[in-house]
Amino acid sequence: MIYDVIIKNARIPQGDDTILTNILVKDEKIAGFIDRVDGVEAKEIIDAGGHLTLPGCIDSHTHFMYQGFPHRENFLTGSAAAARGGITTVIDMPCCSVPSARSVDQLKLKIDLVEPQALVDYAMWGGVTGEDVREGWLHNVQEQADFGAVAFKVYMTPSVPTYPRVTDPEMYEAFQAVAKTGLPIGVHAENFAMCDYFVKKFQKEGRMDGPAWAEARMELAEKVAIELGISFAEDTGARLHIVHMSTGIGAKLVGEAKKRGLNVTSETCPHYLTLNYQEAMTKYGPLAKIAPPLRTKRDNELLWEGLNNGSVDFIATDHAPYEIESEKLKKGMNIWTAFPGIPGVETMVPIIVSEGYNKGRISLSKMVDILSTNPAKHYGLYPKKGAMHIGSDADFTIIDLDKRWTIDPKNEASMCGYTPLEGMKLKGKVVKTIVRGHLVFEDVEDSTLAELTDEDLQRIVHKYPEGVEEKYPEIFKEFPNLYSKEYEKSYRINHPELIDQHIRGIKGIKVQPGFGKFVKRQSIQVLPRTITY
Repeated sequence: MIYDVIIKNARIPQGDDTILTNILVKDEKIAGFIDRVDGVEAKEIIDAGGHLTLPGCIDSHTHFMYQGFPHRENFLTGSAAAARGGITTVIDMPCCSVPSARSVDQLKLKIDLVEPQALVDYAMWGGVTGEDVREGWLHNVQEQADFGAVAFKVYMTPSVPTYPRVTDPEMYEAFQAVAKTGLPIGVHAENFAMCDYFVKKFQKEGRMDGPAWAEARMELAEKVAIELGISFAEDTGARLHIVHMSTGIGAKLVGEAKKRGLNVTSETCPHYLTLNYQEAMTKYGPLAKIAPPLRTKRDNELLWEGLNNGSVDFIATDHAPYEIESEKLKKGMNIWTAFPGIPGVETMVPIIVSEGYNKGRISLSKMVDILSTNPAKHYGLYPKKGAMHIGSDADFTIIDLDKRWTIDPKNEASMCGYTPLEGMKLKGKVVKTIVRGHLVFEDVEDSTLAELTDEDLQRIVHKYPEGVEEKYPEIFKEFPNLYSKEYEKSYRINHPELIDQHIRGIKGIKVQPGFGKFVKRQSIQVLPRTITY
């Protein structure tokens, strides 16, 4: 047999140890593992260089802002950032697009639009909002599940105008609808009334310092929101998932719910493990503004503990970049009016490697679980994704554990150009990203994106695919051009050349836009409720 690819000198995890092997790839799937490649034929050989080779890492919580907000990000720049960060599959949220993805047609439209841009594989969250409850549109929930959505997102606080938050009774009805699908319901857990009250109170008092944002959206706002979600999950039997959990008390509540036998899970993000609001928001102000906000050093450590004891199930990023010129540092903006969100997909894996594994906070097996296996299982993609089994997609994240480097937003693929992680010194860097046996990223200067012509970029980035308007006439009738109000007020709407310039400057990409494929949920899977305290 002639294999398509041999990935040689790959140091793969075996529990908390590693072994050096060679991975055989056929038809984009893992076909076997062999000690020696002498006499084995393959069309291509990729040398892993003896570096740690993980099953392809997954970011299950991204906002790539496409379509509708192309001044912030598009699926090309977002998936390029993912590839550079060792992410082989992203799962994009339904809210930050125009229209938001809350029906099968809206999901199909989004997939049709991002397909020409994607550089890594992608799955999709489904959506359910307060409007869906009020207008009698909850039938869309089961239909999205049948289509292949992996989970459903609800906001307890306002998100974007096309994705209305849920009130408490509306959330209860959303829980009931999602429970029937067997899929998780992901909750942005902040109590709206508390956040709204204290934000207005602090504004009236004249607080304009960065930390005021975090103090107004206090720990208690997340705590009571999680408690309510747990109560609803217990009553409805829904699979509650706390997205981007920021507090140590949140981890404690999730752990206690698991001990009681409830199907409650959680994720946290690298910034909640490494940054504290006092320092980061004093230094960076609006550039460190995110919801939920950054917390304390004590919360950092409690969340690391949560990863180890099972109360935090995996890592995601909540990647949500905004345009500096119009949404973060626009003249006249302040900590209250600037938009809340930061990038993260490019730095997630390196931070977990550097600050987690290399510093002894987590074991190798735990790192594999929280970056690959657990999100794949939770969202029904395993073992196609998140596994290193024969028959699994040949997705690999190859990491030089000893390489030292410093986070610099000027070198990142995301268009936003900022991160409160700037200057963080890390040990451990992604050197190759392989998706379905294809080298998508290599840590070198050369990139396929540098070769894109003006015509290519017009076709791929600035125009919708041919025939898409005719395919979805009702959607385009309701949302002409699919533009958001924010895009119409943006800086880049008048400077599209900056988008082109940025894309051509992204380094290390080895495939053409459109390489990434949509991945439907494979099955319904539930993580074990294992708590070790």
